[in-house]
Amino acid sequence: MAASRVMLVLAVAAVAAVVLAGGSEAITLCKMSDEQLTACKPAVTKPDPAEPTTDCCAGLSAADLSCLCSYKNSAILPALGIDPELAMGLPAKCGLTPPADC
Repeated sequence: MAASRVMLVLAVAAVAAVVLAGGSEAITLCKMSDEQLTACKPAVTKPDPAEPTTDCCAGLSAADLSCLCSYKNSAILPALGIDPELAMGLPAKCGLTPPADC
């Protein structure tokens, strides 16, 4: 099994474990809380993406953008209903400069 596929399986298993455990612990991804990630989801889902909210942009401004960029070719985003192209365009919509290698 390819390393990227193993990482995907582990990530999905970790998320599933948290959900099944009742989500008592806050989830963070690349320095964004689950609430901040949820605030951004309408801006990165099709067919009618919304403009990012103030809460979304505030969370994104404190996030590790290089970490978030590491998910751009991952199968995790589409599996969560997130359009990778919209997700990679989100920093610019929030007035942030994405990493050069993103």
